[in-house]
Amino acid sequence: MKENKDTSTHTLIGPFTQVLPMTNLPEAGAIKDEQLQVVEQAGVLVQEGKVLKVGKYEQLHREALENKYKLELVEEPMVLLPGLIDAHTHICFAGSRANDYAMRVAGKSYLEIARSGGGILDSVRKTREATLVELVDLLKKRCDRHLREGITTCEVKSGYGLTVEEELKMLEAIKLVNRHHKMDLIPTCLAAHMLPPEHTDAKVYLEEVLTELLPQLQEQQLASRVDIFVEETAFKEVEALEYLHAAKEMGFDITVHADQFSTDGSRVAAEVGAISADHLEASGEEEIELLKNAGVVATVLPGASLGLGMHYAPARKMLDGGLCLAIATDWNPGSAPMGDLLLQAAILGAAEKLTTAETLAAITTRAARALNLSDRGVLARGKMADMIAFPTENYREILYFQGKLKPTKIWKRGEKVK
Repeated sequence: MKENKDTSTHTLIGPFTQVLPMTNLPEAGAIKDEQLQVVEQAGVLVQEGKVLKVGKYEQLHREALENKYKLELVEEPMVLLPGLIDAHTHICFAGSRANDYAMRVAGKSYLEIARSGGGILDSVRKTREATLVELVDLLKKRCDRHLREGITTCEVKSGYGLTVEEELKMLEAIKLVNRHHKMDLIPTCLAAHMLPPEHTDAKVYLEEVLTELLPQLQEQQLASRVDIFVEETAFKEVEALEYLHAAKEMGFDITVHADQFSTDGSRVAAEVGAISADHLEASGEEEIELLKNAGVVATVLPGASLGLGMHYAPARKMLDGGLCLAIATDWNPGSAPMGDLLLQAAILGAAEKLTTAETLAAITTRAARALNLSDRGVLARGKMADMIAFPTENYREILYFQGKLKPTKIWKRGEKVK
């Protein structure tokens, strides 16, 4: 007797003028546009939040009718991509640093701004003053905007608390928003953002984080990733290495704020086997080789370059040097307040001469690698059905319009986001 198969969980979504599954691309190094798979007149069969099949719509439609699958019709010409992934943000914060920005564009230095009460410690003061409820509300609103713009997974750092209690507050806010929001949040502990004003000894502070904060993160399941800012104004190479080796020993994944102004951070990232090294504006050939040999993903942050009025990370050299390149926003209240991933990726691509395939991979499949996530970033069997559709017939227009063409249909785990 034939088994009675339940088809109520199957949904065919389409037809799409083009589907870019972002599959079968190299994990690292340069990508030619000819390597980008484009499925014309296509559909996606989804089951229980995961992709079952991507293929020609006509064929999938026949299968759907025979098996009585649900149909979700797309009635206008659209191009479908995996949901975008923002692999580096600081969007849990309170307050504004508009005054800093005005001073910076008027020619004031970082030190002058800090002396006048601005800088990271200004965000620390305002975030400490905010209640948990206020932080949750502010974070939720930023997540709402990000999701509307096609970001279906977003990394969020702490780092504006800089005490055990305040870092826990930030990570609790991230956890609460993640529990109820459609977008997935990936929390990262950046208690080592800079030395807090109450401390004068970096070693003592980092030891406090290791012994008092990180065990609580594991107990309360608040974060499984640890980050540190390696710079003269934050933490030095030796301090960072000791801290990260200890955090890794505890079972945390490691990422590093590296090479924004000097090049110590990439050495740290390579030595500890970090998943990603982020920023990298100051990186040269030696640093690129180090990161490549250690298998570290290079996450570049054009939003910080735009906000600070400085050069971009050498993305073209990184790809040609064999690195896996991700592009993220660095959305934060100080150096990168814009937070528009598609716009920033398009502008960086034009400036650094990245192929369309390289830029799109950097905000989908390679961004997933930067977060050590193997279940998303591509549209393939068994992967999460996070998908975004743009109102165009030609996928090249997505970057051509430099961020002004936004997705108008978004699915999270196969369900349309309203």
